[in-house]
Amino acid sequence: MAMFTGVERHEWPAVTLAFAYFFLVLAAYYVLRPVREQLAAAEGTQALLSFYSATFVATLILTPVYGWLVARFPRKRFVPIVYLFFICNLLAFIPAFRAQGQLSPQILGTVFFVWMSVFNLFVVAVFWSFVADIFSTDQAYRLFGIVALGGTLGAITGPLLTKWLVHVIGIAPLLGVASALLGGAVACILGLIAWSRRHPVAQDRARNESVIGGGFWTGAKLVVSAPFLRRIALLMVLGDCVGTVLYNLQTDIGHRFYPDATLRTEFYASVDAATNVLMALTQLFVTRVVLVRFGPASSIAGTEVVKMLTLLSLALLGMPGAVAAALIVTRAGSYGVNNPAIDSLFTHVDRETRYKAKGFIDTAVWRFGDVLVIAAIQGLHDLATRLPALAWIATTPALATLSALASASAVYVAWQIRRMPEMRNGSG
Repeated sequence: MAMFTGVERHEWPAVTLAFAYFFLVLAAYYVLRPVREQLAAAEGTQALLSFYSATFVATLILTPVYGWLVARFPRKRFVPIVYLFFICNLLAFIPAFRAQGQLSPQILGTVFFVWMSVFNLFVVAVFWSFVADIFSTDQAYRLFGIVALGGTLGAITGPLLTKWLVHVIGIAPLLGVASALLGGAVACILGLIAWSRRHPVAQDRARNESVIGGGFWTGAKLVVSAPFLRRIALLMVLGDCVGTVLYNLQTDIGHRFYPDATLRTEFYASVDAATNVLMALTQLFVTRVVLVRFGPASSIAGTEVVKMLTLLSLALLGMPGAVAAALIVTRAGSYGVNNPAIDSLFTHVDRETRYKAKGFIDTAVWRFGDVLVIAAIQGLHDLATRLPALAWIATTPALATLSALASASAVYVAWQIRRMPEMRNGSG
């Protein structure tokens, strides 16, 4: 069996638990995402700026707090407590969602939108850090591919659960479903801790330090001072612009065409399910081939060209179904190709820079880019009163231009990598 899977006999319990843990966490997250989206759509696109601004502020405040906590407390104690805390949060939200019609969508939407970002930081993002403490480096190379499959299946199962259950039990009980999934994840965590005590890993000091990473504001200084890191940050923001504006259009669709909260939730669950299936197929059949054959930056450039063609098709069709299809295609390309490609660019800098700078780019830069894009598109939103006009006049030409700029930036980064293959500390 080990010959085909790479899993030793004594590792199977841990691999199974880690697989189930990642499955349950992402299933819970994607059960909740359509619930969040329908709240945003209930208020309309005019609320997105306040949602994203509050999220950006919360990110600036809580990311350093998160770094401080994981740097000072063993994750084997820290993670289960955090998960139990978020389970209690979800249960406390249920009465508010039962009274969604009586509460202000702006207030409930802002609170839950920000809460989901915090949930993503403390619950979803911590997964790989936790399992890195359980397995050795050699085990990680052999086993993490199998573990990652659990997350992929969870990302597909979660929205399908929401799509099915929202008509059976309603919106508020979906929070209870997510709580139950997280409860299962806690059981997996405890099982992994017990397994690790029976099979301790000889962790060297350098590896433990690399898992913790560096300071948030130190990462900000590195990004500002290092040209290579600035280019990566710009590349990420340009690529994210398309997704953010299409998200704005998707919210407008939900607000205009789905007045019922249940139908909105079903619509967003369908979009998430289709996106995650396409993303899984992309990762399985495309990502590895293009990264090995063409390299990360060239792969990003090619993906941006696909985005540009998708947006031009959207301009010609100009209807709600086309917006949803464009969002699915562009988001699957971003998650399936762009994100792994951008992550691989950090192999060209030293380990300390990688952890510090990447953390800052993945949180503050990303969220700040969202705020800028939403502010700009809301200014343009007044130019049109109907969705087709908005898609053409206010967004599509600009988005196609941004995709072209992202493609050109990726080509430039590829040239920089070939010119200076031994870059360190982001210099160059």
